[in-house]
Amino acid sequence: MDVCVIGGSRYFGRRLIEDLRDAGATVTVVNRGSTPAPWGVTHLRADRDDEAALRAALGDRRFDTVVDQVCYTPVQAALAARVFADRTPRYVLTSTVEVYAHLGRAGGPALGEEALDLSAEPVDLELPWADPAFQTGHYGQGKRQAEALLTGQAPFDVVAVRTAHVLGGADFTGRLAHYVERIGRGLPVAVHPAPQSASFVHQAEIARFLAWVATSAFTGPVNASSPGTLDVRELCAAIGRELGTEPVLTAGADEPLSPFSFDRCYAMDTGRAARLGFRFSPITDWLPRAVEEARR
Repeated sequence: MDVCVIGGSRYFGRRLIEDLRDAGATVTVVNRGSTPAPWGVTHLRADRDDEAALRAALGDRRFDTVVDQVCYTPVQAALAARVFADRTPRYVLTSTVEVYAHLGRAGGPALGEEALDLSAEPVDLELPWADPAFQTGHYGQGKRQAEALLTGQAPFDVVAVRTAHVLGGADFTGRLAHYVERIGRGLPVAVHPAPQSASFVHQAEIARFLAWVATSAFTGPVNASSPGTLDVRELCAAIGRELGTEPVLTAGADEPLSPFSFDRCYAMDTGRAARLGFRFSPITDWLPRAVEEARR
């Protein structure tokens, strides 16, 4: 199996590369070179937003599968569709639960893949996607449009892995560490008055799932999450039990709300992944380990 991973220099992307390599795949990593790739893989240095540089770095290489860890906008998706048109039959886009943000509602159900109709998603390449502030503020929209463009226009098969909120490991976002630190020190954690449930997944398992998807044959969107959900109060209680400390929760009037406090439901149905043959571990199996990892 010859797999190209775009991005993937840190967090679960790095774990994905190592999992593919250790399973015997030939792995090529494409990134800007700010972080070295793991040993045993081919490392190509190019900015994925620079089409000429990306083509030059790839040369005449072909791949069984491409896994794109850093496609955030339809402009990037359109570039990928052009560059990889004759280089791969299969493209895996690492997407996000945030594509459902506009559908989630307080008390809403867990959403399956069919809840999002990509054929009805407008794709606007003229929006200021190159502006980092705009891109950050329109993260879910950018991912939806990237999915829609690749699914509707790319000349290869596409899988969109809609990833839940990732916890554990060397998490550079610091979101779980925020809770672990504040609860451990007895500091208040700001939450919504009626916080909504969300889906989560451990970084090692999402890496393993992406590696499994890369070597599978199915297409289309697939949700990637541990079964069950937690709202922020339940998450804080679970962390408190691991730390032996009772969390102090506030309504968030005097400070920004904590990272996993949501006013809409971010729960995903993972029935499709199970039917395809992959079963995720329950949150209770790995959350204690994730809390310990966040303390280091």
